[in-house]
Amino acid sequence: MNIRIVLALALATTALLSLPAMAQKSGGTLVQITQPEPPNLAPYISTSAPIGQVTAKVFDGLLEYGFDLKPKPSLAESFEVSPDGKSITFKLRKDVKFHDGKPFTSEDVQFTIMEVLKKNHPRGIATFRDVTAVDTPDAHTAIFRLATPAPVILKALSSYESPIVPKHIYGQGDIKTHANANTPIGSGPFKFGEWRRGEFVRLDKNPNYWRAGLPYLDRLVVRFIADASTRTAALEKGEAHVAGLGAVPYNDAKKLAARPNIEVSTKGTEMISPMVELLFNTKQAPFDNPKVRQAISYAADRNFTIENVWFGFGKPAMGIISSNFQPSGLFAPGIDFTVADRIERANKLLDEAGFPRKADGTRFEFTHDITPYGEEWQRFGETIQQNLAQIGVKATLRYEDLPKWLKRTYTDYDFAVTSNFLFNLADPVLGVHRAVHSDRIRPGTVFVNGSRWSSPETDALMDKAAVEPNEAARGKLYAEFVQKVSEASPIAYILEVTYPTVINKQFKNVIDTPLGIYGNFATVHRE
Repeated sequence: MNIRIVLALALATTALLSLPAMAQKSGGTLVQITQPEPPNLAPYISTSAPIGQVTAKVFDGLLEYGFDLKPKPSLAESFEVSPDGKSITFKLRKDVKFHDGKPFTSEDVQFTIMEVLKKNHPRGIATFRDVTAVDTPDAHTAIFRLATPAPVILKALSSYESPIVPKHIYGQGDIKTHANANTPIGSGPFKFGEWRRGEFVRLDKNPNYWRAGLPYLDRLVVRFIADASTRTAALEKGEAHVAGLGAVPYNDAKKLAARPNIEVSTKGTEMISPMVELLFNTKQAPFDNPKVRQAISYAADRNFTIENVWFGFGKPAMGIISSNFQPSGLFAPGIDFTVADRIERANKLLDEAGFPRKADGTRFEFTHDITPYGEEWQRFGETIQQNLAQIGVKATLRYEDLPKWLKRTYTDYDFAVTSNFLFNLADPVLGVHRAVHSDRIRPGTVFVNGSRWSSPETDALMDKAAVEPNEAARGKLYAEFVQKVSEASPIAYILEVTYPTVINKQFKNVIDTPLGIYGNFATVHRE
């Protein structure tokens, strides 16, 4: 057969498969459980985790992403980066309307980037730092002008991370107290319908969505159920259909997976990359000594923790950068703290550091502050306590409420060791640099460099990687960076969590993005 005919047939087949309305069943209501209830529906000024689970369905981004972490078209049909990396030209779709019927144009992109995300979004302030202007030569072209190359931008343009908002709505009044903060208007597959506080948010199908035939669902209801056992029961009974990002206890997720009407997926964390860690106060003895920090890291039994605390939903962390970055070439392992003789190595390091065992078998003691995020964190604290007892280190556990813990850790630095939980996010610039860069030692700012460790060498490596447009070159810089951080061990990286998403089998294609439940659900359909 002629190769041109083969290609034509392949293209025709692909075209037929891409006709959504003909291939899938439309209609129905999907009930999603999100816990806790979001404080608002303003993802452009807040990164509170529950918000995006709702609003990523309401807003669109310029791009979306495949499981290979590469960008795919969304509001932008295409993009082109200039040879010097200092401009990115986006060609925008011409058939997009916001939920109020007004057309989407380049002015909305300019307003969103320059006036909203760059000034007000907690991560956008850093992501778009080098954007000096967004030019709008016509209604469907937006050109980002950059002071320096910033490859991170192309990883941060999803509806979850950088929602595009309509200028004619959000450009009126103060964006921080905007009237539509709880009644959002976007261009996404679902329109805001109702928010009944303490119960649910209802989102309705956008009949004028630019992706023809989508969404399949008529309605999406996001329920808020405070009690964990009630959330599990709702999924068992089919009263709710989807729950993720910790909404279901890990042990319950394991049990639910055995039910014939339920599947549990661990896909959908590839661009979130949650990391469980132990954060050391490197300005306080004995944790000002890297040998002590390495010893603690060796003593932590990662495999036991994964199986008995997170019920198998994770894998050992190999350094400050998640293995989810492997497809993009930005992952590199640090020291292997899971070796068979890890306890012997830990004991040797503590002896070398000048902390011999006393008559009672202990070397020193400290207070371990437990992250106040729930039951598994208390079990994690108890596990670390037992691990450290093996090397003669006594840990006393302290569990406080979230405001006290945040102040103690990030404002007062009044801690020795604390468990912690940070997302690596879509690019190391977004989620990794904040943990160890000198410029992220900011008293009062949460989830940044709480260890207060940094070095000119690692700062320089991060700064170079942030502006390096070549992925292979970036990978080499990060490999060197990971090794140096691993040797200093200001943070003990314990495991990469693979969040379980519980899904009723009557619904298909729920997790079709590396953002998981932060996806827009446009292609979710009933069986």
